[in-house]
Amino acid sequence: MNYSVLKTRQRENREHYPTALSLRVHRALSWLNRAEQCEADEDARFIFLWIAFNAAYANEISGMPGFTEKKIFGNFLRRLVDMDHHQSLYQLVWSEFPHSIRLLLDNRFVFQPFWDYHNGNIAEQEWRSRFQRSRRSALKALGARDTARVLGCIFSRLYTLRNQLIHGGSSWNSKVNREQVRDGADLLGKLVPVVIDIMMAHPQAVWGDPCYPVVD
Repeated sequence: MNYSVLKTRQRENREHYPTALSLRVHRALSWLNRAEQCEADEDARFIFLWIAFNAAYANEISGMPGFTEKKIFGNFLRRLVDMDHHQSLYQLVWSEFPHSIRLLLDNRFVFQPFWDYHNGNIAEQEWRSRFQRSRRSALKALGARDTARVLGCIFSRLYTLRNQLIHGGSSWNSKVNREQVRDGADLLGKLVPVVIDIMMAHPQAVWGDPCYPVVD
């Protein structure tokens, strides 16, 4: 599944989409298209794919006490799994494990408490303990075939990688983070098209108003 296939489907059905969904899908597809043109640039591919994912799920959270961006996309992923009647996400997660997923789960450089320790905010034992608990939780979810929970673990790691890139916490094409950027881009490259496809298959679901709607 790629931009071309999804764009064709969108053109065939967009007249039946509510305005909010139509705008989300249009924006997400535009960034997916751009990402697919960046095969030789993993940093750019990851960033464009994250923007595509963000365009699909993001809601304004300033008026939602107690909500964080992680919590919002975690809830979004669980809704997608519940709506995924063809089990595309399930099949993707289990076909990718133990490849890209296990590599991300085992990579301390995309685990935020590791950086909290290096920034002096927590003790070394604390981040190591959290890392082991996180891995055990992910493995338990994998054992239970809890796709939504596994995806939540994956995107928690990808969010840390996203922050490193977007906030200038790494150099372009840096040798020190090639592994995680490559693995992250590969995973998003497979997940984002499925996310868009599930949304288009459920136009009557309430996806919420997108951030920065088109206004006159």
